[in-house]
Amino acid sequence: MTRAAIVSSRRITGLSADVIAEHVADLGLLWHECHQVKLVSRTRQRAVGAGAKHRLVFVDRLLAALVHLRHAAPHDVLACWFEVACSTITRAVGEVRPLLAERGCTVSPGVRLRTLVEVVDHLGASGQTGIIDGTGIRVRRPAAGRKDRDVFISGKNKQHAVRTMVLTDQNERVLFCSPTRPGSCADITHARQLGLVKLLVDGPAVEILTDAGYQGLGAQTSGRVVTPPHRRFRKNAPDRYEEMHERQRKAHSSHRIRVEHGIAHLKNRRALARHLGRREHISDSVQAAAGLPSQQQTADLAPRRQR
Repeated sequence: MTRAAIVSSRRITGLSADVIAEHVADLGLLWHECHQVKLVSRTRQRAVGAGAKHRLVFVDRLLAALVHLRHAAPHDVLACWFEVACSTITRAVGEVRPLLAERGCTVSPGVRLRTLVEVVDHLGASGQTGIIDGTGIRVRRPAAGRKDRDVFISGKNKQHAVRTMVLTDQNERVLFCSPTRPGSCADITHARQLGLVKLLVDGPAVEILTDAGYQGLGAQTSGRVVTPPHRRFRKNAPDRYEEMHERQRKAHSSHRIRVEHGIAHLKNRRALARHLGRREHISDSVQAAAGLPSQQQTADLAPRRQR
């Protein structure tokens, strides 16, 4: 009953039944292979397959992970839903989350992007413009006395957070989410550490739109990174200069807003709005959410109710 209710209601997972079935087909065999390797790798007193069987089959494990990402539901609640122990749900989410993260971002049937190199090559081959931006995810305060406690403090938001770099195309499709860095890491530093500058210089001709936080990458990439225009005139400049500058900034922002929509798609997963789990697992959660299609990429939504 729980499985049917979750699959039939799109509000619970944010995915249609067809998309869930596709994930089961793609990841089910991979999960089974990983499970068999784990069983064979350790010393056993009985043959593989002996003993108690799983009460939580893979379909239910996937659904539990999707609900946890979507609503940040506590493992205790999910354990009550599926009538298993809380430790079983914890283990299931920990197994499925890396599989979703490794799946990558689907851009067309049979084509998935998993690394930043593949994303840059895809943009160059398709002639599309990429848009990048950094976003913060609030995390729990590190324990007192921890050496690196201060590095998680975001100077912009004045809270403990981690940051990730999101890259979308001009159609708002999420193409890449980077591993997370502590909140004190600047956006431009994160991009350099990911090797974005070298990929743009040595790779295909790709235009990347950014915000003012990436000022300086344009000169390092021969103009392939486009940032908002500078205000290159004095304060008492003619009004037409001010109008021209404001018009250019608005035009840049209207094109760059698509990455904000991609970030909003990620933040629809409450586990990424504020992460309450272990910080070591946040990168898998971000990349898993990036690989899940948005509502615009799946079947059409039911008509909205009129107020």
